[in-house]
Amino acid sequence: MTGRMLANDDPALRRCWHPVARSNEVGQDPVPVRLLGEDWVLARLGGTLTALVDRCPHRLAPLSIGAIEGDVLRCGYHGWCFAADGACTEIPSLGRDRRPARADVRAAAAVTERDGVIFLAPEAPINELLDVPEASDPSFQHGALDAITASVGAGLLADNFLDMSHFPFLHAATIGTDDAVDFEFDIERVGYGLTIRSRHLFPNHEDPAVKAGTRPLLQHRNLVYEYRAPFSVSLRIDYEEAGGTNVIDFFVQPVDADTCRIYSSVHRNDLDGDEQRLAECIAYERKIVDEDLRLQERYRDKRLPLDLTTEVHVRADRPTVELRRVLSALVEGAF
Repeated sequence: MTGRMLANDDPALRRCWHPVARSNEVGQDPVPVRLLGEDWVLARLGGTLTALVDRCPHRLAPLSIGAIEGDVLRCGYHGWCFAADGACTEIPSLGRDRRPARADVRAAAAVTERDGVIFLAPEAPINELLDVPEASDPSFQHGALDAITASVGAGLLADNFLDMSHFPFLHAATIGTDDAVDFEFDIERVGYGLTIRSRHLFPNHEDPAVKAGTRPLLQHRNLVYEYRAPFSVSLRIDYEEAGGTNVIDFFVQPVDADTCRIYSSVHRNDLDGDEQRLAECIAYERKIVDEDLRLQERYRDKRLPLDLTTEVHVRADRPTVELRRVLSALVEGAF
């Protein structure tokens, strides 16, 4: 892997699951999405979710301008119809004549939905989807941030999410403490993924008792990061003094070489069912993401170095060094 740089459109990523939309974005009409520089159309055909290359084989028109008719997608240009597996079922101009052998359109190797997000794998996936149990736990309140499109690198975003040593500086107005913290980690390799545990002090600006003056601002929290390659992460935060749990999931869609789309949600069991507090939590998380994006969008090279000699690493970088090792293994396993 000497010198390898992981780009948003690296061919190895074709054998991976990627988020491409929220479930509620795909309804009665076909929806165009872009992944790894390739255009796809999502559609629910006869109750089956499918992802087809967004290009009719006839005159290469986008199928996403067509219409769903029962269990087929009809091209809006010349009316060709395609089933969920991409098979061409009708060519109006041919009548009953036999359809050309090349009339079918390519379907994604796999497409599925989990916890309100649609995932697509262009080729047979070698990775596993990230499991976030709290996302379907009825004892939690759930809120989704609006999807974010930004000019960023997917690998750099995953690196950023797992990196804690930037908190005091980039997030001084939100989750950062006044001084840099020497974090301790427990890191476990899980297939093409990681489980990372840590405990440290942080300023709990969200705690109502802090505002009331009955609890100190600096409190302890236990963190559990679950990372699954290539670009899916969740963070479970258990608050010691305030009690309760906050879970943040973070899925990155590498749209093309220069662009990503981010899907993130919060899951809280400490808000007493208060929807206003949930809305405030969502706004707070968005503020944190925006702080990250202000830096991430300034990167000129949006690729993530996988060769550990390309950058200088220190002890605080252990989680993100392991991230690079996992992604190196994923790239090697994809070929």
